[in-house]
Amino acid sequence: MKIALHWKIIIGLILGLSWAIAASYLGFSEFTLDWIDPFGKIFINLLKMIAVPLVLFSIIKGVADLKDITKLGKVGLKTLGVYLITTLFAISLGLIIVNVFKPGLSLSEEQRIENRIKYELWAEETGTQMVDDKHFLQNPDYVKEVSLVKEKYNLEKAENSSNESLQKKKAALADQENARPLQFLVDIVPTNVFSALTDVKNMLQIIFFGVLFGVALLMIPTVSSDPVSKVISGINDTFLKMVDIIMNAAPYFVFALMAGNFSELAKDDPERLWQTLLPLLQYSLYVILGLAIMIFLIYPTIMLIVTKKNGQPLTYAGFFKRISPAQFLAFSTSSSAATLPVTLECVRDRIGVSKEVTSFVLPIGATVNMDGTSLYQAIAAIFLAQIHMIELSFAVQMEIMLLALMASIGSAAVPSAGLVMLMIVLSSVGLNPEWVVFIFAVDRILDMCRTVVNVTGDATVATIIASSEGELNIVSDDILDNELDHVIDEHESNA
Repeated sequence: MKIALHWKIIIGLILGLSWAIAASYLGFSEFTLDWIDPFGKIFINLLKMIAVPLVLFSIIKGVADLKDITKLGKVGLKTLGVYLITTLFAISLGLIIVNVFKPGLSLSEEQRIENRIKYELWAEETGTQMVDDKHFLQNPDYVKEVSLVKEKYNLEKAENSSNESLQKKKAALADQENARPLQFLVDIVPTNVFSALTDVKNMLQIIFFGVLFGVALLMIPTVSSDPVSKVISGINDTFLKMVDIIMNAAPYFVFALMAGNFSELAKDDPERLWQTLLPLLQYSLYVILGLAIMIFLIYPTIMLIVTKKNGQPLTYAGFFKRISPAQFLAFSTSSSAATLPVTLECVRDRIGVSKEVTSFVLPIGATVNMDGTSLYQAIAAIFLAQIHMIELSFAVQMEIMLLALMASIGSAAVPSAGLVMLMIVLSSVGLNPEWVVFIFAVDRILDMCRTVVNVTGDATVATIIASSEGELNIVSDDILDNELDHVIDEHESNA
């Protein structure tokens, strides 16, 4: 009996998590980190190795296949517009959830008062204007608390200064804050395309070069462009075949990835795992609630409406059957860029979006469409304000919405990049960027979940664009069932 690839990946996820918990209780977390975790890192590296050249050649091929420069502008504007709408919707949903359920109020009042005093001490020390009119430092009712908190505050400052991870994120924040208003436009244009190709974080530069190259191909005579187009098409197909080869071993790599990630979190102390996660459980649940609404309600509904208009309605179950391999891989890798090769394959071969649209829309989406990240940033920013007894006005929350939108566009499609962007959001509205330490512990788990939203959103938008351009031909369930996981079938037939 053949088992579909997405089920094998689920089994790998479950076994990896089970292994990490067992390793924590039995005392072999170090063994896991030394001998199993490296294979998970190899998997990430393999996917990143393919992601950059695949994006480049997919973009060039996608633009060149459009044949008409005017169509490129039309599709490009439509793509960015739809991505913008879905991101704004995700941020709005996040703000509604965090304001209705107020997860920050689950913290004891005593702890929230302490946090509030620390916030005022930080604001006083840095010269930052407070965002509300409460003043606990000058309130005689809190003299004793202020004295005790000052001692704790100084100790925590010393600890944070030695926190290497936090310092790296603060350095990245400083670079962003010192940048001039139009620096992001400057950064889109690479000074050296070969240098840009060495790092997945330079995806916007790669897309810019790919679009420019594709446009140039459209503008030169066919006799000159055809040979180049054929070479690019062949290279693109070769990289897609490399994805097929790697995905044969995905379940085993995913097992190693999950075992390593959770062993790193728990070490040989299982209590540490639960003690770290439980206080943040309510916050995490509301973030996951928002992400789940996007994945299980918003996107499938949009897909049903769009495909129904196209005369080929894609059901709820049909949507997930087609996109699930990319979703499970996104959950494992926490990287939209690393998942991109599989997303391209799912949207093109399992949903039925044309090669031209997938090659153009999805690489852009992996870079600028971060619905899950923006929803998380909205909830996280308000949650952190709530646990510090800070009341944010409607105007400040609208500012957070705008900042989260811009941050989601600038967020790299790699694991935990959202934390740096969250620090920018916090700093911009007068909150302490170092508060991200409160959510460090659960960020990796939430990062896995929000990456699933990002990837699902990319697939949804690609389908919308394809439908509007007459480039959608839904793959029937019969064909999909007969070819269930063609990657595995092909591998077995060659074995």
